[in-house]
Amino acid sequence: MSSPETAEAPARRQTRQRTAVLALLDEQDGFRSAQDLHALLRERGDAVGLATVYRALQALVDDGLVDVLRSDDGEAAYRRCSAVHHHHLVCRSCGTTVEVTDPPVERWAARVAAEHGFADVSHQVEVFGTCGACTAAQR
Repeated sequence: MSSPETAEAPARRQTRQRTAVLALLDEQDGFRSAQDLHALLRERGDAVGLATVYRALQALVDDGLVDVLRSDDGEAAYRRCSAVHHHHLVCRSCGTTVEVTDPPVERWAARVAAEHGFADVSHQVEVFGTCGACTAAQR
């Protein structure tokens, strides 16, 4: 996740594959696995290998353009993110994701870090639940 404290990375050469992955992520509502993104790219006729998708995603994460979440089983999922520091509400059923900012969380993280003598702190907060549409569909 991007952080306001993160220094801007040097400009990286923009490849066709990175451009295709980023464009696809712009169209997605929630987090998607590299395998899902690879399959969608192939369906569109993009001749790109799975390893290339993983490399493109890692470069986009490193550049602060994409967020990554790890599931309980360790699988990574990716989503295009906004430029401001934020957290996520993620629906367990459909994957819909909402970016949220919360100053009290930021103050709490800074306070706890300071109380324990930590500096140069970053954090991620992800809240998982069931969105309104999925809750209504279950009734």
